[in-house]
Amino acid sequence: MKRILAAVDFSEVSPRIVGAAAELAERFDADLWLVHAAAPDPEFVGFEVGPDSVRDKRARELRAEHRQLQQFAADLRDRGLRAHALLVQGATVETVIGEARKLDAQLIVVGSHGRGMLMRAVLGSVSEGLVRHSPCPVLVIPARADAAGV
Repeated sequence: MKRILAAVDFSEVSPRIVGAAAELAERFDADLWLVHAAAPDPEFVGFEVGPDSVRDKRARELRAEHRQLQQFAADLRDRGLRAHALLVQGATVETVIGEARKLDAQLIVVGSHGRGMLMRAVLGSVSEGLVRHSPCPVLVIPARADAAGV
């Protein structure tokens, strides 16, 4: 295994995703790519020419997410891992799969938020979408350490 992609969304499960991916990267001497699929810019009319405050707020959000992702990677590099951070805007499943293909990742590590069946039935799930469409195996980390299944 040469490259592992960890999909990071900054939720409460993110440290577990990064930890599991780091353990695997260390075990297999693999490069670890931390990828965050940031929400795309709003598509409402006037965003491009709209108030500066909206664009400035979005830019601040993206900078904060990028800094946090870079910090995750820096912490892993301090441990001796070959860690890289990548923030890409787009729909989560499509963006993560696209990056996995570009990087020729051999494994994707993603979290499950433990939402109920009704919520998954209505909205779907990122982890389910990745498992279904991924070009490589997907390891799903449960939201809780004591979760019995995903």
